[in-house]
Amino acid sequence: MVKRFFLVMVFVASQGISFHAATPVHYTLTFPEPQHRWMQVEASFTDLAAVPLELRMSRSSPGRYSLHDFAKNVYDVHAFARDGRELQATRPDPYGWNVSGGHGGSVTVKYKVYGDTIDGTYLAVDTTHAHINMPAAIMWAHGLDDRPVTLTFVEPAGAQWTVATQLHPGSTPLEFTAPNLQYLMDSPTEFGPVAIREFSVDATKFRFAVHHAGTDAELDGFVKDVEKIVRQEGAVYGEFPKYEPGYYTFLAEYLPYSGGDGMEHRNSTVITAGSSIRDGRGRLLDTVAHEFFHCWNVERIRPKSLEPFDFDRANMSGELWLAEGFTQYYGPLAMQRAGLLDLAGATRTLTGLVETVTQSPGRLVRSAEEMSRMAPFVDGGRPNDRTNWPNTVISYYPFGGAIALALDLTLRDRSDGKISLDDYMRAMWRVHGKPGGAREGYVDHPYTIADAEARLAEVSGDRAFARNFFARYIQGHDVADYGRLLGRAGFTLRKRNAGAAWWGDVRLELRGSAAHISALVPANSPAYAAGLEQDDEVQQADGTKIAAVLDLQAVMRRHKPGDRVDVVYVDRTGTAKTTSVTLAEDPHQDVVAVEASGGALTPQQQAFRAAWLGAK
Repeated sequence: MVKRFFLVMVFVASQGISFHAATPVHYTLTFPEPQHRWMQVEASFTDLAAVPLELRMSRSSPGRYSLHDFAKNVYDVHAFARDGRELQATRPDPYGWNVSGGHGGSVTVKYKVYGDTIDGTYLAVDTTHAHINMPAAIMWAHGLDDRPVTLTFVEPAGAQWTVATQLHPGSTPLEFTAPNLQYLMDSPTEFGPVAIREFSVDATKFRFAVHHAGTDAELDGFVKDVEKIVRQEGAVYGEFPKYEPGYYTFLAEYLPYSGGDGMEHRNSTVITAGSSIRDGRGRLLDTVAHEFFHCWNVERIRPKSLEPFDFDRANMSGELWLAEGFTQYYGPLAMQRAGLLDLAGATRTLTGLVETVTQSPGRLVRSAEEMSRMAPFVDGGRPNDRTNWPNTVISYYPFGGAIALALDLTLRDRSDGKISLDDYMRAMWRVHGKPGGAREGYVDHPYTIADAEARLAEVSGDRAFARNFFARYIQGHDVADYGRLLGRAGFTLRKRNAGAAWWGDVRLELRGSAAHISALVPANSPAYAAGLEQDDEVQQADGTKIAAVLDLQAVMRRHKPGDRVDVVYVDRTGTAKTTSVTLAEDPHQDVVAVEASGGALTPQQQAFRAAWLGAK
């Protein structure tokens, strides 16, 4: 009998079957002194094995890829056993606390956490609200990742606050649940005087929850435009995800003391800005468009390198050119299709994408895939030392956006409009996103770069084309022929300063009475080739004393491309030097609509543009 029972237990364990549900972890969040911008957290862990409990504060946060080390704001930590005895909590490293195994199967931890930054990454507490990014606030335990979680929010004395979140509603208005740690950490929460507007699209419910200083009329009009964006982005995929709480929530903080940010989550997004709806409407809607597109792209169409998210270390992915960059492309595109961005705005966006890959020297140093892997260093990271990143790094946001533009126009061009990037995103959704996950908050079919290439082969019907595109533009250093591709839609690439002499995009600042180069000299510039560099004091150019930026501009106007100009300077060692700079033509270009430059669209161009930029 004992042997049979043992065999049954082994079989059950091998199948991942449990005889009883795991005991939830419970958190209570209180705000005894919100004016001092800290939150009291009480966390209860029960049904524990007789081993030390390893408590951690996250080092990273979903949607962010660099380290933030949230333990820095945690203090006054105390751990207690079931009988109320205080337990010793040792520090194995700066990010955790270990509670001894003599806890009797239950540990309650109480601590304070300070927060004074309103954005998508940190915690902010004051007398008007609590803006909570869970990794910045919640202490969790190794080995308990799959336990359900209950959170109870307690209002400050005299306050009447509302909770807005993607967490599941609990048994009371201020109680909420999460199925596991991954979902909990991906669930930002706004607790305060939240104004909520709701709308539905194709039987899917959306909530816009905002803390702002504007009027109800401004909010109502703004949410109508948000709905337009939601409809256009839903049309890309043909459907909305199945949002687990039954709705999707926009969490917005439009306050003078907010930082500017946007952060995607599975069933919600955080959007913060220091401007009001009235003063920053266009920019705010652009962030809405970017972040909402993420509920498909990256939250469900997810790189394997980010699944599951690791809270103990920086998360590196070679696919952020697609996860973030393609989203960067679709945000303004959705605005255009929704009628919220005019043609001039569209051309400015296109100009920015094209300039990123044609003018940035970093493209020849790192591929888009390699640039994505730089995210742990550049995504909110603040190095103390100087770097040469302006010459070696391009943000994967516009880099990926430029690739998306090239791929969209290339697919439309080679199929005569029958296939587009929308088809590619639907294929990625069908294979990698829509199947979902066996556990809520997880993705069962995350993609690799080989998968992304395979989907392009399927959509285009041409494996060789897909291989060539990835080899040249994603894993290589080539740049697409944007002039030809944009021409089909009635746009041209025009030299911004045709015939103008140029020594590079060199930044000068006046220090005392001397002009110094204040930033790295671009590696693709004549000034760089001549040996000039950051911190050099430029004294003369072409015999003219340089005491201001205007002086150098006057020198450039006297010359033409190909001229040689002698520059007298003092390098940072104090050595006086003279070099000769061979001027080039200013390489910068603008995307210009044919009709804006006196031309007329052909019927073919008009049809191509309408299919690309028109409402769906």
